Amino acid sequence: MTHGSRVKVPALARVEGEGGLEIITSGGKVTEARLDIYEPPRFFEAMLRGRRYTEPPDITARICGICPVAYQMSACAAIENACGVTVTEQVERLRRLLYCGEWIESHTLHIYLLHAPDFLGYDSGIHLARDHPELVQRALRVKKAGNGLMTVIGGRSVHPVNVRVGGFYRAPAPAALRALASELEWARQTAEETVRWVAAFDFPDFSHNYEFVSLRHPHEYPITQGRIVSTSGLDITPAHYDERFTEFQVPHSTALHSLLDGNLTYLTGPMARYSLNHDRLPPDIARLAREAGLENKCHNPFRSIIVRAIELLYACDEALRLIASYEPPDPPAVDVQPRRATGYGVSEAPRGLLYHRYRIQADGTIEDAKIVPPTSQNQRAIEADLRDFTATRLHLPQDQLTHECEQAVRSYDPCISCAAHFLDLRVSPR
Repeated sequence: MTHGSRVKVPALARVEGEGGLEIITSGGKVTEARLDIYEPPRFFEAMLRGRRYTEPPDITARICGICPVAYQMSACAAIENACGVTVTEQVERLRRLLYCGEWIESHTLHIYLLHAPDFLGYDSGIHLARDHPELVQRALRVKKAGNGLMTVIGGRSVHPVNVRVGGFYRAPAPAALRALASELEWARQTAEETVRWVAAFDFPDFSHNYEFVSLRHPHEYPITQGRIVSTSGLDITPAHYDERFTEFQVPHSTALHSLLDGNLTYLTGPMARYSLNHDRLPPDIARLAREAGLENKCHNPFRSIIVRAIELLYACDEALRLIASYEPPDPPAVDVQPRRATGYGVSEAPRGLLYHRYRIQADGTIEDAKIVPPTSQNQRAIEADLRDFTATRLHLPQDQLTHECEQAVRSYDPCISCAAHFLDLRVSPR
């Protein structure tokens, strides 16, 4: 590259949503790195104002077709928190099982079709399928196993319709869940093979000392519940999220950036979950993670594909465990009556921490809503990584550097569609 130039990718491929990236250099140094999120804002928080307190699970599920369960679970947790309701253990376990289905289908999609082509020298999953159809067929079958869970529990695999505040409209029959076990057993074995497969990839030599943020549960690998913790010692309930995390707008993005304690760039997602909760993995999965080259913390974003494979294996394992001990909740939902209050809910979407906050009136009308998706929280960390990553690679041909920058962004599996929404729209006169 020349001493003053730029790497510009107007439209990123193999990410969910519309965005680009731009790296600007001057005098042989990187002066600016931007993840440009230009997908139109979606105004979901404004859309929720004035709606009934029972509606967020169905409305927010439409934010994303890949991780609708995450939005439903965080929304339900926040509304139930506002109304002073705790669901039964059976309902909570069924929610966790539904969420496992989403982790399975989402992680499989990213590992095989969005991220692995970068390591194998293919432009897309379609090109990969041309030469290695067995890989893509394997991926689709594992993904189908996750979709099967979402269909049986949620009513359908995209934007499930069986989720409600307080639980579910109906509980699936034990036989219907047991019928999924054989495919999940196959998916679990395939996920184990996937860990070994991706561990053999050639990873760029790059690492970053991240401030990781994730949920932490007293005894489970976190999915639906937990306290919010971080590398530097943060340990709070979801109700204190707004006291420590601040969102702000940047000119080049329709997604908000986020900081911890006013100045800390942080990362959420699989690497954060694993690094803060590796001791919550079953011993056999933790052993496989070590065999795959993962230490107690993962600081190389390119190796996040191994972490996702470990989480894919865990989700299959956890789903089988929950099915084996399943008892239908009776009734399938607890009664949730509105009251004037503010409620907070957090869960671990496949891409990371997903925060919801709702303020409701005594009659159940939503006064205010706040949704903070993981991709918007990670956007600042992605840009910091791009600056550091390109700083030592400016000697590369521009085509190669551009490809490696795209690969770096794809390491985070950004869901740009989730991130692209404002809290407020303000039009100022000229």
